[in-house]
Amino acid sequence: MALPEILLIDDNTTRSQQVEGILRFLEYRVETVASSDFEAVLREEDSFGAVFVGSGGEKQASMIKMVTDSVGDIPVVLLVDAGGAQVVSAIQQMVNKTLEWPTIYPLLIQLLDNLPQPVRSTKKSLPDKGLAGKSRAIQKTRAQIDQVAKSDATVLILGESGTGKEVVAQALHRASSRRDRPFVPVNCGAIPGELLESELFGHEKGAFTGALTSRQGRFEMAEGGTLFLDEIGDMPMPMQVKLLRVLQERTFERVGSNKTIHCDVRIIAATHRQLEQEIAEKRFREDLFYRLNVFPIDVPALRDRAEDIPYLINDLVARMEAANRGTVSLLPRAIATLMQHNWPGNVRELSNLIERLAIISPDASVDVGDLPEKFQAYEVPEGIQISMPEKDIHSVSPAERETLAMPSPGAVAAVHLPEHGIDLKEYLTDLENELIRQALEECNGVVAHAAKLLNMRRTTLVEKLRKSDVA
Repeated sequence: MALPEILLIDDNTTRSQQVEGILRFLEYRVETVASSDFEAVLREEDSFGAVFVGSGGEKQASMIKMVTDSVGDIPVVLLVDAGGAQVVSAIQQMVNKTLEWPTIYPLLIQLLDNLPQPVRSTKKSLPDKGLAGKSRAIQKTRAQIDQVAKSDATVLILGESGTGKEVVAQALHRASSRRDRPFVPVNCGAIPGELLESELFGHEKGAFTGALTSRQGRFEMAEGGTLFLDEIGDMPMPMQVKLLRVLQERTFERVGSNKTIHCDVRIIAATHRQLEQEIAEKRFREDLFYRLNVFPIDVPALRDRAEDIPYLINDLVARMEAANRGTVSLLPRAIATLMQHNWPGNVRELSNLIERLAIISPDASVDVGDLPEKFQAYEVPEGIQISMPEKDIHSVSPAERETLAMPSPGAVAAVHLPEHGIDLKEYLTDLENELIRQALEECNGVVAHAAKLLNMRRTTLVEKLRKSDVA
């Protein structure tokens, strides 16, 4: 899960650059603004996890009061220059924490870990699985999500199986005002028609054989939130009539009950079927189609956005690593081969392939010959170059990491045990810290890249940084 985004408000350019650099090194996302611009930023984005404010200026107290009044329950950290003038108590009482700058990593990490969490959810999600990429097609899809997310309009998501229609629905929910309420999915094609009414609307005890207790339906479960009706094109015609009534009147009754229940639910539906054709063949109601099709979103097939495959591979590998399910690296020729494939199963098929490669070729660099047989027929020129996003994450092979990690014979021979002995634990700790520092410097402060060079998990490196004074 992505770390919260931090808003940094500081008119001291030198200090703000230092603070932003170190926060980004710790893998926080940062937006830096001058004190004159922070109100405009907060109007557009209110989901920051913390606000850092730089001290200084004649109107320091009034500016900090404006910040604390504007951010609500988001914690505020005041940055003060080490050895500078003391901060008056009135200002200290307005902020959650005061941090002297420059500082050391353990103190900063401890401060960040101990900040109070805002009552509302303030964390942004990582780019949604299946929506990564820079193709025109996926950019259009993301733009449509942004357009309609803030409204309560009914959305119909169209696309082939495996393109990520539920991912789009989840993205819509998270970007909406209903994000703190339930997101309830229902696969209309996976539930037998005779049970679907009870599944959606609930039932009372004794309503039918086997109804031993009363039960809420998905509409009640989703109250105040979003109900996602997947594969709506497979819904039986009798249920389509009942769903249409709910969409029109915003009321329903449980099976076996006469009590009318009012509902406040946003409806998002999805299907891989061509509903206009289903209407022509009398398998889908035209009036329901128009109720659902208020704002259609077409999710592109993977074959129509092949240039996104490198981005999707990076995203899928990163998710596997975060879940401790292994990792894999693909060479440019292998990626070029995958970009020629037709992908009938779309992103789901690609995801399954990456997971399979991580199992059969863990921590290896996969070439064309390592791919399944169906990919062997594609012709890829030797020496082809593929522009990989953040390619440093996967560009260091295990063999290269071993070479970098192993000291040369000369280096080992140059180490001599002093006559008076040595504190081996302290010596090894210092050596480890120095190698970590060099790896971070080599990787421009990006923790994930440095962890690759050191042949350790990113989480392990972060934990070592918490316990050390590497700077």
